Amino acid sequence: MTNTEGDLLHTVTADDISETRKRLGKSMVWGAGLLCVGLAAWQMAFEMDRVGQGFGNWRPVLYAYMLWATALCVSQVMVRGEAGKRTLFVLPAALFVISLVVFPLLFALYISFTDWNLASVDGPKPNGWANMVQMWNDQFYWNALKNMVYYVLAVSVEYVIAFGLALLLNAQIRARKFFRVVFLLPLMLSPVAVSWMIGKSMLEVRFGPISRLVRELGFEPSFFGSPEIARFMIMAMDAWTFIPFMMIMLLAGLQALPREVIEASKVDGASGWQSFKEVIFPLMLPVSVTAIVIRVIFKLKLADIIINVTSGGPGGATDSVTSFIFREYRDRSNVGYGTLLAMVYLVLIIIFVTLLLKLVSRWMERPA
Repeated sequence: MTNTEGDLLHTVTADDISETRKRLGKSMVWGAGLLCVGLAAWQMAFEMDRVGQGFGNWRPVLYAYMLWATALCVSQVMVRGEAGKRTLFVLPAALFVISLVVFPLLFALYISFTDWNLASVDGPKPNGWANMVQMWNDQFYWNALKNMVYYVLAVSVEYVIAFGLALLLNAQIRARKFFRVVFLLPLMLSPVAVSWMIGKSMLEVRFGPISRLVRELGFEPSFFGSPEIARFMIMAMDAWTFIPFMMIMLLAGLQALPREVIEASKVDGASGWQSFKEVIFPLMLPVSVTAIVIRVIFKLKLADIIINVTSGGPGGATDSVTSFIFREYRDRSNVGYGTLLAMVYLVLIIIFVTLLLKLVSRWMERPA
């Protein structure tokens, strides 16, 4: 009886693939790719009035892309054999993501340099750098970017409040489970519901209960009349909605801390503040950084509360970039210019988040 060594079931032998088969597989990919690129370039030239004939829509280009994707999958097996079959477990999903993410981005980049107003019957017309020049001179857009600095900096205050609540709910207090549920209630509401419930109802100047109470105390309620106060109220409503999100992450981190280390600090005679400063806070840094970064990403998308409560007023004092772009689409129907603003903001977000993550990574890796 012959003994076999190794696991033959999971052993992949080298495929005997002829050069003719490899050339055929590569030719299929290049041929379908050139067809797809050629149709896309032709349709682009037709949309820009560079050629007289073209397709009524981009559907033929989509069919060409599907043909290229199919050829690419088939060629993986023809060229690489058994290894190509393993690639098919991932490749179709990657091609599908490309079709849902990359193509819309390319289309958005195209219409960013067009004059496309939905009120016009002419459709998108290329206008070169006109949208970029308009953005450079648009004081309301730069004001919205400045407001985003205030909104992002407010995350630091939200973090302090969330950490305090997490410490409170982690302590041995009465009705702790009840308070945990109560503090999580704002997170269960959508920002739209919060904006209408608080901004449009409770803080309404004429009939809102809080406004009436302020008036009874002898003051004139003006929650959204002053730029500074209006911006603060937007920050407060947004914080009330999302502080529980940071709190629950920090609370989970606190409950995961090793109890032995905390008890050892108490045995050594450390006070409550010393225990927090020297033990709890350093151990909570990874969770804290994660909570802050995620909250900053959410803050960069702030729009719902602003759109429903102030519509960016007074005078653009509360505008975020997202709410300003929304109004550019909704009120002015300016698709080309609004898309350019969104693309520029996307680039700024990518740069900002990348730098933030690098700074956080370096700070976390520094020696104690």
